[in-house]
Amino acid sequence: MSQPPDAIELRPSSLQLRWPEGQAELPAPALRAACRCGSCRAATLRGEPHVPAQGIRLTGAEPVGQYALQLLFSDGHDRGIYPWELLHALGQQPVVD
Repeated sequence: MSQPPDAIELRPSSLQLRWPEGQAELPAPALRAACRCGSCRAATLRGEPHVPAQGIRLTGAEPVGQYALQLLFSDGHDRGIYPWELLHALGQQPVVD
């Protein structure tokens, strides 16, 4: 899935996406934990995956060409690029509280 969703709604607590086959609601903490920027990947490789702060919120989203969103978080993190394929895959996973 490399096409953008049909609709995107950014809420402080989640990113809601509507795809042709259905909708997905991605909680802000799950998105922050799934960040694939260089520093987050390096921490994961060192065995130190990021655990989002309680109450983390989405503060913004910027398109990256036609293939992704750059998400901005309340902890100041703004380096993660989230391709449509990743967001679609995250939407297929069960939500864990």
